[in-house]
Amino acid sequence: MGCRTWGPKAVVFWCVVLSLIHVSLGSKARHFKWEVEYMYRSPDCLEHVVMGINGQFPGPTIRAKAGDTIVVELTNKLHTEGVVIHWHGIRQIGTPWADGTASISQCAINPAETFEYRFKVDRPGTFFYHGHYGMQRSAGLYGSLIVDVADGEKEPFHYDGEFNLLLSDWWHKSVHEQEAGLSSIPLRWIGEPQSLLINGRGQFNCSLAAKFSNSSVSQCKFRGNEQCAPQILHVRPNKTYRLRIASTTALASLNLAIGGHKMVVVEADGNYVQPFAVNDLDIYSGESYSVLLRTDQHPSNNYWISVGVRGREPKTPQALTILNYFPTSASKLPTSQPPVTPRWNDYNHSKAFTKSIFALMGSPQPPKTHHRRIILLNTQNRINGFTKWSINNVSLILPSTPYLGSIKYGINNAFDQRRPPENYDDNYDVFKPPVNPNSTHGSGVYTINFNTTVDVILQNANALAKDVSEIHPWHLHGHDFWVLGYGEGKFREEDEKKFNLKNPPLRNTAVIFPYGWTALRFVADNPGVWAFHCHIEPHLHMGMGVVFAEGVRRVGKVPRAALACGLTGNKQH
Repeated sequence: MGCRTWGPKAVVFWCVVLSLIHVSLGSKARHFKWEVEYMYRSPDCLEHVVMGINGQFPGPTIRAKAGDTIVVELTNKLHTEGVVIHWHGIRQIGTPWADGTASISQCAINPAETFEYRFKVDRPGTFFYHGHYGMQRSAGLYGSLIVDVADGEKEPFHYDGEFNLLLSDWWHKSVHEQEAGLSSIPLRWIGEPQSLLINGRGQFNCSLAAKFSNSSVSQCKFRGNEQCAPQILHVRPNKTYRLRIASTTALASLNLAIGGHKMVVVEADGNYVQPFAVNDLDIYSGESYSVLLRTDQHPSNNYWISVGVRGREPKTPQALTILNYFPTSASKLPTSQPPVTPRWNDYNHSKAFTKSIFALMGSPQPPKTHHRRIILLNTQNRINGFTKWSINNVSLILPSTPYLGSIKYGINNAFDQRRPPENYDDNYDVFKPPVNPNSTHGSGVYTINFNTTVDVILQNANALAKDVSEIHPWHLHGHDFWVLGYGEGKFREEDEKKFNLKNPPLRNTAVIFPYGWTALRFVADNPGVWAFHCHIEPHLHMGMGVVFAEGVRRVGKVPRAALACGLTGNKQH
């Protein structure tokens, strides 16, 4: 029986059904049951309490294919604090309530409660997840999320095997102590991390490369089953390997190098880039890359993989592991010293790498013009004696009712209704400490007209101390943006002529260099409320962020549990 013998309504119905079946072929729902809890672990060979998932640190790796639906039943087994998980780099199209941002997209999940995250991973790439409540990322709440191409699709490059490197930093001081210090007068800064971790493993009291060191540090001796023993990368000669590298650091900007090997960068933040070769790679908190590595060195040797600190004067030793060539024994140490990390304040090196990243031909191009420009001045300030970070002199505090609910239901007394400033005083000198260091708290929202194009200029400045301007990696939820350009000093209208509108990279995280500016463009086409913030954990904790809202009335039904707190607790039917 053919379609034509049926009535027009039946034809439409079955055509829709068949098209949905066609779209969903090959995609599947992947279910996970997770319990978040504190546990004892030795990430850097010293035992401390970490935050883990199902007894694992880092948390379990999620592997999916583009088009799949991820379903995570998350149970909070922490006894005295709430929890949420942000799926970093996943745009949450149609599911803004699953973004995992406490007070923005959902209520924190209370102790003993279970919350179901359900969202689609719509494109391939290297992503990760992490806590987004208090400073739980610093406590170890993170893991990898890898999305492969859909069945029948191909990557625009070939490789024979792959490895996943999730980079993080680690303190011996608990996050609760760190938070208390950040909220003290005078400020008690968290200091530099004690260790850098590769897939949750580092070495504090020994070194794999002690014989190449001038210090008295001892040589690590591992059987291989220790929690801090490095994960060795086993490779075969004359093959091409994909290294997926992501940084979930709380503070440190990092540089990764592999002794004797070049790397070819092919992906950044889930977007393909024009391939380019590097000897080492800078990666800031919130960023991810894929690089291709050709094992073309002598197979009788092994080679160091080193990760060191950039952008801050390093007081933390390199993280090390080994690239082990078959058939050489994995216990054979490389014969030369590990690659030396470029000097921490060699910003020309950093800028040269960052400015080499361009979108692969055929990638989406930005709109040629913008509807609105928001300039965000990053400053360090004081409020009632407390040290804070501010944007246009407003330090972000989050309300007790999630914005997604209060805006959707029109509850006007849930947060500050004043529009936050879109610019700063043109007389402000970004090269000097603020003349008036005093700032104010605010919980206002930048409301953006749906489907309009927005330019954001991130403007860096001097901190409270003289001659200090720090690196800040900024991450946008719910979107990718085009990075149109970077510049020195104060952004001026004429700088727009330098924007790259031909092949700017699409990213979800972008850095502003000391005393510089970075220009971003995005289209507000994803209904929801989205955080945009510095990805350095203590900086966000100290107010370094803003909130964008767009098309919130277009958001469909929000699960009751997402908004079951504050003024929205009794609003849902």
